[in-house]
Amino acid sequence: MFMNKKISIIIASFLALVLLLVGCSDKNNEVTEKESEQAEPVETEVKEIPEDRTLTDAMGHEVTIPANPERIIASYLEDNLVALGITPVAQWSVKDGTSIQQYLQDYLKDVPIIPHDLPFEVVTSFTPDLLLVQSAQVVEGSKYEQYTKIAPTYVVEVENNSDWRAKLLTVGEVLGKADEAKQVLADYDKKASEAKQIIQDAIGTESAAAIWLVNNNFYIVGEHVSSGAVLYGDLGLTTPSVVKEISSTATGNWSAISLESLAELDADHLFLVNSDKGNGAEMLKDPLWKNIPAVKNGNIYEYGAETSWLYAGAIANTQIIDGVVESITK
Repeated sequence: MFMNKKISIIIASFLALVLLLVGCSDKNNEVTEKESEQAEPVETEVKEIPEDRTLTDAMGHEVTIPANPERIIASYLEDNLVALGITPVAQWSVKDGTSIQQYLQDYLKDVPIIPHDLPFEVVTSFTPDLLLVQSAQVVEGSKYEQYTKIAPTYVVEVENNSDWRAKLLTVGEVLGKADEAKQVLADYDKKASEAKQIIQDAIGTESAAAIWLVNNNFYIVGEHVSSGAVLYGDLGLTTPSVVKEISSTATGNWSAISLESLAELDADHLFLVNSDKGNGAEMLKDPLWKNIPAVKNGNIYEYGAETSWLYAGAIANTQIIDGVVESITK
């Protein structure tokens, strides 16, 4: 009987040990499952590696655009690059570099110049990885084929139509910055709208014109181009009848106008771009000039040729807006 009792105790102890081990195993499995859940890998966003893209330019060429081009030449399109935060490897110039886009020099002061006609050997010396050319005229004849031997060459427009917005969007698309280009336009439109209200509060519906004096000859800007598009389209200034008349037959951004016609200009405000400043500017001494109503009333605002009034683009037009607001409200 004693042996049976002893055996029962041994069996009971064994069963208790088994139950204990099973319980520990369940707890270990539970911990392991929790740890396993916590150790689930976290999905991370995999950034797409940019690749070369093939785009069709304004002339119908299929152009392979390199991913992340770093050495870009975009002669006379620098305003667009600057607006998109890109610095070209060379910048446009004429007259052996004595004339450049001065209004961009806060951004391009350390960028070397390149002649406006883009000589092949000079272009080659910059080892560009992408060429953006403004219009078909730049690559007429066999020039396009010659440039493509240097770097991929994209023609932005068939003709230089002065539509700076379209140029900016095109350049943005080519450089993979389409969203940035749209944001630049949105920011510009907001600034123009605010400036328009300031100007209307100051002078109401008064009219204005922009004229350019160079080599003792006057030119007047068209209604829908260059700084005229800013004055009348973006800022809502009233267009004088003389400007409307000249714009109807104009073939360029600036049209020649005689001093006699200027004397009849029905503009309340005149913005004068004076390229003859320092050279005598004889026309400004003529009695006809002094009798122009805007001049007599002191509503003339003079700018140097280094300013952005002769150009167009997000940067140029923003500077023009700042100048107009400052001049009219001072």
